Amino acid sequence: MKYKAVIFDLDGTLLDTILDITITMNEALKRYNYPTFTVEDYKYFVGKGVDNLIKQVIKVASLDEDAYLKLKAAYYEIYETQATINTKAYTNIPELVNELKKKGLSVNVLSNKPHSQTVDVIDHYFGLASFTLVYGKKKEFPPKPNPESALDLIDKLGINSEEVLYIGDTETDIQTAKNAKFKSVGVLWGFRKALELIDAGADYLVSDPLEIIKLIE
Repeated sequence: MKYKAVIFDLDGTLLDTILDITITMNEALKRYNYPTFTVEDYKYFVGKGVDNLIKQVIKVASLDEDAYLKLKAAYYEIYETQATINTKAYTNIPELVNELKKKGLSVNVLSNKPHSQTVDVIDHYFGLASFTLVYGKKKEFPPKPNPESALDLIDKLGINSEEVLYIGDTETDIQTAKNAKFKSVGVLWGFRKALELIDAGADYLVSDPLEIIKLIE
């Protein structure tokens, strides 16, 4: 078998989190009488971490820079209780994770969501034992698409880049894979369109999670 490990993005790849993110950010905005946004807007605001999400909101809403810290504090506070209300695993994702493990692969998560939030939602929906390593955004690493966190992850696994299949739903994910010299899979059930993934240079596109089994084989 060519691959020894798979690495999944989280939001838009393993879990459909967009409604809870939308509600959280909009509630934070409402606290300060700022304008709110739609689910479709947030599909393009997310992907590079909470800091970037808030910066995108501030930019599009033409808010003052001093909005950043109060919106960030509000977001973290609200998301703590909102994170699992509407979020769900995509169809066939639990089955995919189980099949990959049965085949002897190391199954991992690498997200730009804050590390503590990443661990919490993975544990809630899958159980931490379902994955070998779970990395959210850690302070010691820049966010994706910078490859430092990805390379640290595979260093801990004791494997090289050619043995990894990276799976995500955005240009950021495909760029992360390229920067780390992983093969990439762009998923079509997530937050972005196929054209974005094609333009980013995804090695493969899949419309159903179980198609990934065929790529592994």
